[in-house]
Amino acid sequence: MPENVRVRFAPSPTGHLHIGGARTAVYNWAFARRYGGQFILRIDDTDPERSTQENTEAIMRAMRWLGLDWDEGPEAGGSSGPYLQSERGPLYRDGLLRMIEAGAAYPCFCSTEELEAQREAARAEGGYATYDRACRQLAKDEVKARLDAGEAHVWRLAVPEGRGDIMFTDAVRGPVSFPAEAMDDYIIVRSDGTPTYNFVTVLDDAGMGITHVIRGDDHLANTPRQILVYEALGEPVPTFAHMSMIWGSDGKRLSKRHGATSVEAYRDMGYLPDALINYIALLGWSIDDKTTLFDRATLVEKFALDRISKNPAIFDPDKLEWMNGVYIRDMPPQAFVHQMVPWLDAAGLASADDIADRNDWFLALTPLVTERVKRMDEIAPMVRFLFEDIEIDDTAREKVLAKEGAGEALRAAADALRAVEDWNPAAIEAAIRDIPPALDLKPKLVFQAVRVAITGSAVSPPLFESVALLGRERSVERVEAALASI
Repeated sequence: MPENVRVRFAPSPTGHLHIGGARTAVYNWAFARRYGGQFILRIDDTDPERSTQENTEAIMRAMRWLGLDWDEGPEAGGSSGPYLQSERGPLYRDGLLRMIEAGAAYPCFCSTEELEAQREAARAEGGYATYDRACRQLAKDEVKARLDAGEAHVWRLAVPEGRGDIMFTDAVRGPVSFPAEAMDDYIIVRSDGTPTYNFVTVLDDAGMGITHVIRGDDHLANTPRQILVYEALGEPVPTFAHMSMIWGSDGKRLSKRHGATSVEAYRDMGYLPDALINYIALLGWSIDDKTTLFDRATLVEKFALDRISKNPAIFDPDKLEWMNGVYIRDMPPQAFVHQMVPWLDAAGLASADDIADRNDWFLALTPLVTERVKRMDEIAPMVRFLFEDIEIDDTAREKVLAKEGAGEALRAAADALRAVEDWNPAAIEAAIRDIPPALDLKPKLVFQAVRVAITGSAVSPPLFESVALLGRERSVERVEAALASI
């Protein structure tokens, strides 16, 4: 059982939080919670052209909506900050000095043209296009003189000579090995003084005491380079766990072309955070071969790195929508009312104050809705007829109200609704069901005519419950208005 677990989610704020990043956050969060560890949020905002404060805020907003609380990071604070890479410059300079003092970094004065010529020569010989380490051989006096003269240079990692293949045990993939001859003396600090990703990531993770690095396998090729930096700094190498990518249904990497991929886009489409967490967790991980639905407490209890699949996950929007519908149906009625009202409020139909005034009415509406929607954004269009005056759909008018006998049915329905003594769905249904035999009309015609008159459409929530919720006066008015329009 891992002890003193410290994991991190380190998004780059060059865009909003998308499904792939959300999965990384979910797995790190669940792993930390499972073992009583710390979940750290770090913002890797070192791309000055694309990183924005707006995107940083959007990422944190999406994580809060998902319920992924972080123990250290922006807003939470902590002893390992700052938690924005753009504010950690002094730490990176100190890290470079440590590397230089340890003989693990050296300046390189080679021009771009010289480096390209070296690569071309290496490719022509069929080898790895690595740096030939020319500047590593320079005498100390020459190096000092060129540095003192202000000559342009980068800083490179000095890979130990004779270093064997770089091997590590990935918690998902098992033993992994990279050939030593492919390990370049790669650049750790650019000529403008900015550090490179593989350098600062190690400095940050080591400085924050990260014990497990759980991330996508697009970072797998970075791992041997980062291990070399850990070794150069004399820092313990964390356990790595690389997840396979998420693909769309077409077998290509998930992207915007597959539809909404940002977490907030799914929020705005009416998905519930618990449903999205459940679905995201299944994109490459499972409890067993049969459990599909589980709450976040179960996710935390069962989460383990050895249950992460090596195979790519397929994002299925239909399955997500089905799962969201299950979560909607399973929600306690009062909780659903509180979830529903903001959607009605956004549509201009009801406000939060209406709950206090008509809570029983909203509770009665709940089962009519929960059994028929898969997303929260479907609610307002479905129940709009209960809040606003209606216009009868042209298709419904033509296919229902234009039929012979529809007028008789509506006239009788208006009288029947006036006469209902105990205004409830059962009594309303009994009154309407008496009409077909009395007028020798088909029940379907009568019910459809009343449905169109009440809702404006041939498709609606259950008829008699809808009439009960609409109320006697408004129901009779609508039936009579429909009759007058025939």
